[in-house]
Amino acid sequence: MQIVFLNTFEKPSEGNGVISAQLSICEEQGLWSVNWLEESELGQGEDSANSWFEGTSWEEMITAFRHGVAKVMGQGYTPIIESLLENGRSSGGSLVTMLQCYGELNSDPELFELLREWRRKTASAEKKSAYLVTTNRMLWMISAFVPQTEGELKLLPGWGQTKHDTYGSSILEITSQKERDTVFPLDWVSDKLDTEVYTAWLYKQKENKYKDLMDKQQEKKRILTLLQQSSTLDQIQSELSIPRRELLLRIEQLEQEGYNIEPLIEQELITVPESEQQLIWDALTKVGDRYLKPVLLQVYGENVDNSRERPVELLYEKLRLMRMRYRRNGQGKAV
Repeated sequence: MQIVFLNTFEKPSEGNGVISAQLSICEEQGLWSVNWLEESELGQGEDSANSWFEGTSWEEMITAFRHGVAKVMGQGYTPIIESLLENGRSSGGSLVTMLQCYGELNSDPELFELLREWRRKTASAEKKSAYLVTTNRMLWMISAFVPQTEGELKLLPGWGQTKHDTYGSSILEITSQKERDTVFPLDWVSDKLDTEVYTAWLYKQKENKYKDLMDKQQEKKRILTLLQQSSTLDQIQSELSIPRRELLLRIEQLEQEGYNIEPLIEQELITVPESEQQLIWDALTKVGDRYLKPVLLQVYGENVDNSRERPVELLYEKLRLMRMRYRRNGQGKAV
């Protein structure tokens, strides 16, 4: 086995002591492994190491490596050689992340619940996902800083003009009924935040980022396996519990990466008349394949039948599937 990366990590312990650990990346005949060996296990051999990853994918190995590094650095470990690690140890941070951290750690629970209920009702009325209205992170900041004027609300990072024009008055109507013990502008936050708490929070964000990426990599492998087994969209969705639109976006990404999705497309479009498929193909050629709404209007007109269950969603499914075929072939006829 060849060691291609080796670094030592240290963190302070009681009595001015230091706890050490070694992190290594190894390769043997195309099989990668990432191993974490703590001080108490040093000298006991590779079998005692905590394996963060073992497999043939370089991409998955690097993600697991970065996830693990973020996790242990959040626990207080520092690498002896920082330059070999992504971004090294954070120094200072930015005011944006400080505001986000303070908001998450100091949000007012009662106000947060009021804001979350408003978001739920708004998302339901607009028929969109709640996070598209606004994120939990934004609601945490609003409930922590309690802006009560337009100018104050706009000082929160991520609250842009478009969002303000759409939801600003509703937010301020809720926050204006709540007293606060903080002031604007928010330059005091950098002095208020505990450095160790903030650093741990930063690395928790990285840990969560890479954990989400690892989960998506595993889902990608599962989708590819199910596609090889000629599974339908319904079967894949049931297996992975992914929202339908998200699943189709993942499959579109796979098609763009060069995977053969045609068997699934053919299976899903088997009940769609050839004449309808040709209309979609012609519309994609005429109005372009970047946006699907113009294609929808071109093929089905303004008056989409809303009497059936998920009518528009089902039409968009057809369009997405046809767009995958269109982008793969690029010319000729639809069928």
